[in-house]
Amino acid sequence: MKRRIVSLLAIATMTATMFAGCGSTESASTEAPADETTESADAAVELAEDTGKVLNIHCWNDEFQSRLKSHYKDYEEVDATHGKIGDVDVVWTITPSTDNAYQNNLDEALLAQESASADDKVDLFLVEADYALKYVDTDYAMPLKDLGITDADLADQYKYTQDIVTDSNGNLKGASWQACSAGLIYNREMAKEVLGTDDPDEVQALVSDWDKFKETSDKIVAAGYKMCSAFDTYRTYSNNVSGKWVQDGKLVMDKNIEKWIDDSKELVDAKAETTDDLWGDDWAKGKRPEGNIFCYFGPAWFFNFCLAADEEGTIANQGGWGYCVGPQSYYWGGTWICAATGTDNANLVKDIILTMTTDKAVLKEIAQQDADCVNSKTVLKELASDDSGNLELLGGQNPYAQLAEGAEKIDLSNLSAYDQGCTEELEKAMKNYFLGNATKDEALDMFKKAVHEKYPDVTVD
Repeated sequence: MKRRIVSLLAIATMTATMFAGCGSTESASTEAPADETTESADAAVELAEDTGKVLNIHCWNDEFQSRLKSHYKDYEEVDATHGKIGDVDVVWTITPSTDNAYQNNLDEALLAQESASADDKVDLFLVEADYALKYVDTDYAMPLKDLGITDADLADQYKYTQDIVTDSNGNLKGASWQACSAGLIYNREMAKEVLGTDDPDEVQALVSDWDKFKETSDKIVAAGYKMCSAFDTYRTYSNNVSGKWVQDGKLVMDKNIEKWIDDSKELVDAKAETTDDLWGDDWAKGKRPEGNIFCYFGPAWFFNFCLAADEEGTIANQGGWGYCVGPQSYYWGGTWICAATGTDNANLVKDIILTMTTDKAVLKEIAQQDADCVNSKTVLKELASDDSGNLELLGGQNPYAQLAEGAEKIDLSNLSAYDQGCTEELEKAMKNYFLGNATKDEALDMFKKAVHEKYPDVTVD
């Protein structure tokens, strides 16, 4: 079954009795008496005893699996797709995101949830910011308050991480262990050679806006190097737009997206940026000194998953990266844990969410062991205040004060359910333009056609 990104959006209007007795939005919307706080009402939730023999988790890579394996004390690994928590078998369904495959597979599983056998029901599923609203604004994602998770439990988290997974009725339907403010990750040796300094504050002054970024790129190119890929910078521009991709059913090209297109073309033509696809082999060469790349753009999860710190000969392995904010504050991604309505392991699901996203000892462990930026104001403050937040791959630099400051600035007012699809199609189309295989207008036409094919309900000029 091939389903488009918006295939579940209509489900948000389904009746709350779809999964009778399984944490429906009908029960969630019952108002507490005037003298009873929402928190106390949430705390009073009593969950039925778990009966599930299998805990089914759907995700697109092994990130959450590795976190659970390393930091959830009761998890035992069986093999790459199976584990144990007590007497419950954990089954991982890992479907890569390429060509929307993860969402298509998750859609099928959730649409079959009501009639699925006990061992096949989805218990937990993961979502990204780009399409979180697609799932949280349906009855397939369970309100956390129906699990007895209270506002007090989540009080130390960054607000934006909750806004992303709050539905149109105000129900919070997921939680994350990450806070994904992002910045510019630069090659220290190259910075010292070309710019005369690798000090984060001094490098920041040289890339503090896009004009300065271009000026610095001239020096980098003159020395025989490249800045980065044009696609590295995209999220910085797209996170600073003035409106959503789709407004009143119509595709809207924001001025900041147009600026990314024009700036990138200029830098590609000047040999300052490559057109390497993110995560591809050519793009990954910048992880090593011989790759001759000055910087990457990314959040803290980028440190752990993209810079190959464990591989001998990489810049990260030699502690050779530095971190600064870059031309604009932005965020990138993050992973949210959602409880599936109909789970027969509600108590276990609740404990996993609370442990992985609110337990400060666990979160500090994740930060220190996995070089991640965690979703706890208290923990980030602790990490920023002493050497416990120093990262070897950054040459001992402590990035947590900057990351925490960035997390406070994140604005999600322009987030929409169309973001992932529009981003993918824009980047595909613009690569043709950057390479000179199409004019700008031709590339824009390719983009608009692709968006309309992916989202038939969206009008394009």
